[in-house]
Amino acid sequence: MTISMYQASVPAFLSMLKNLTTIIEKAEGYAAEHKIAEEVMVNWRLAPDMFPFSRQVQIAADFAKGTTARLAGAEVPSYPDDEKTFAELKARIRKTVKFVEGFKANDIDGSEDRDITLKIGGQDMRFKGLPYLVHFSLPNFYFHATAAYAILRACGVPLGKRDYLGEM
Repeated sequence: MTISMYQASVPAFLSMLKNLTTIIEKAEGYAAEHKIAEEVMVNWRLAPDMFPFSRQVQIAADFAKGTTARLAGAEVPSYPDDEKTFAELKARIRKTVKFVEGFKANDIDGSEDRDITLKIGGQDMRFKGLPYLVHFSLPNFYFHATAAYAILRACGVPLGKRDYLGEM
């Protein structure tokens, strides 16, 4: 049995974005219950040189929409990185989910050898579709989703592995 490019990407992105929404909702409740200002948690970092929670969510969403679009050969939408509240971060996730859901298997399947070029740090990085998905996009997507989860855990939000993994 083989797995298609669509199966390896879109369902994974949608599942984790749903889980991030649930995690944010738990953080909202925790902040309200413990009278913690939302901006404290949204701007919390694990280390001084790491991005804050808000940026981790933004980047995870960017990888989901960008990867899906690039694999399909479509235009990558640009979202401003101006979310400052949990509600705004959830809205960004909803917008990303809607965009990703707009792609069907036949848009992405067969993209294993698609040429993909990204400009990172002013330099072009060139990939073929499969290595781009498996060795670059998915690891980065999960890294930022995990960092967001870990930041909320560090803030005291009672999250567990099931919150991160979601329903199976």
